[in-house]
Amino acid sequence: MTGWIAVAGLGPGDERLVTEEVRAALAEATDIVGYIPYVARVAPRAGLTLHPSDNRVELDRANHALDMAAAGRRVVIVSSGDPGVFAMASALFEALEARPDPHAFDIRILPGITAMLAAASRLGAPLGHDFCAINLSDNLKPWDLVEHRLRLAARAGFAMAFYNPRSKSRPHQFARALDILREECGPDRLISFARAVTTPEERLSTVSLGSATPDMADMRTVVIVGNADTRHVGRFVYTPRSAR
Repeated sequence: MTGWIAVAGLGPGDERLVTEEVRAALAEATDIVGYIPYVARVAPRAGLTLHPSDNRVELDRANHALDMAAAGRRVVIVSSGDPGVFAMASALFEALEARPDPHAFDIRILPGITAMLAAASRLGAPLGHDFCAINLSDNLKPWDLVEHRLRLAARAGFAMAFYNPRSKSRPHQFARALDILREECGPDRLISFARAVTTPEERLSTVSLGSATPDMADMRTVVIVGNADTRHVGRFVYTPRSAR
């Protein structure tokens, strides 16, 4: 048996948003590797071994997948959203870089629909012009760098999508992020909160920065801040394609 690794995006939550390419890889796999709740989205079947693990052991997970592929297993590493957006594709390549023969592995990166894009579609088109995505977690980078990037993105006039805005272990940082955004963008800029998009728990809201509070976000929320031209049309929020 020839081994391979696919790093697959399971999308934002609704099973209808999993691509056919990903479904085919899951059907061929002998092993599924990933964070506990993502592995739980894969149905057990005969001949398939599930390997759930904690969220902070990405390199261990990647090395485990590489070892199994080297032994001839067909491994799918699952991520939510897209595997290349703050997820396991980069971790796999980081682990691969330490291997003596990185060319020996058959690796496939299978894209998925990101939470950011799913949230934007539910809201309307808030990312219709130039935008950036920033992970607000400081687990893998210093908070000073997060603040620096926030300021520069706001000054550059980007719409912004924020992942991992607020957790139990860092409840105060999102309040600081909102302060920075108000300093750079003013109180009238639109900010949208999209929680658990495409699931039964989905909740959407759009307010001005001046009205936003930290408790509007948690780890299941994608936050989207518009640029200076972002506005309402009916019940939707959109950013024009052109800049003034």
